[in-house]
Amino acid sequence: MSTTMSISDLAEVLFTSALQESEHPTPDQVRLAIDERLLLCHSEHAVCVARVAQEAGDHPDAYLGRIRWALQAVSLAYRSATQLAA
Repeated sequence: MSTTMSISDLAEVLFTSALQESEHPTPDQVRLAIDERLLLCHSEHAVCVARVAQEAGDHPDAYLGRIRWALQAVSLAYRSATQLAA
């Protein structure tokens, strides 16, 4: 399900998860966190995006760092999955 979404869409979903950069998650953990969060959002990306907007407004100082991490983590996680499938 999540592999049909763009990297930025997946990063927004990861942003709303409980997974933290400080945990140094593996690519598998990143993909699992995204899948779990999508289940909680009833597979509605818009629900996750609304949460991102709320968090950005509530914590603007932390937003940029977390979304950068989410983009990097998703890029690595899904690049790894693609390489494994090839």
